[in-house]
Amino acid sequence: MFITVNGIRLYYEKSGEGRPLIMVHCNSMDHKIFNRSVKLLQSRFTVYCPDSRDHGKSEKVKTLHYEDMAEDMYQFIKDLGLEKPVFYGFSDGGIIGLILASRYPDLLSALIVSGASLRPDSTKDLPMRFFKLWSHVDRSDKMRIMMREPDITDEMLGAIRVPTFVTAGEKDVIKESHTRHIAETIPGAQLKLFPKAGHTGYIMRSTKIAEYIMSVVA
Repeated sequence: MFITVNGIRLYYEKSGEGRPLIMVHCNSMDHKIFNRSVKLLQSRFTVYCPDSRDHGKSEKVKTLHYEDMAEDMYQFIKDLGLEKPVFYGFSDGGIIGLILASRYPDLLSALIVSGASLRPDSTKDLPMRFFKLWSHVDRSDKMRIMMREPDITDEMLGAIRVPTFVTAGEKDVIKESHTRHIAETIPGAQLKLFPKAGHTGYIMRSTKIAEYIMSVVA
């Protein structure tokens, strides 16, 4: 299905019945990375999986900004009439979730983020070198956005009021100190580090994140 929000045509898929749950993917991927999780989650939730702008089947843009992508999700929620949805975001999706929840503190009922960053220096040096190299090959702005954004402040994290669950892999590309800082700065947030997992292993081709969501969201 398609919906036009914030001046951008977004593609999304909807499945299941129950409490609304939005799942937003990482950089350079699309909604399909959640296919295994959705099969489990749709027994309890109405699951909405959009493709972010310039990803998947959604409209292409020349320049990406996380603030714009967060506004896309705000309009998505409002235009579909979703009442207090749960928001799950992985990597870039987690960045979007943090911005969204800080900007609109009464919009969501819960926030779960995985592998989210606060600033470009949240990413470990070796993977960031790869992203910089690939940014010269990729003609889109997907890699370049990670060189300059986000800039999520402690004030923004402190403005988040919904129950928040912060996750990462023990071997994540995001520095553990930054992940811990997110959890420690958001009021009442809970932290979960998945043992022996990298950035994607417990999310893509896995139901571990779905099982976690079901365990923390009643």
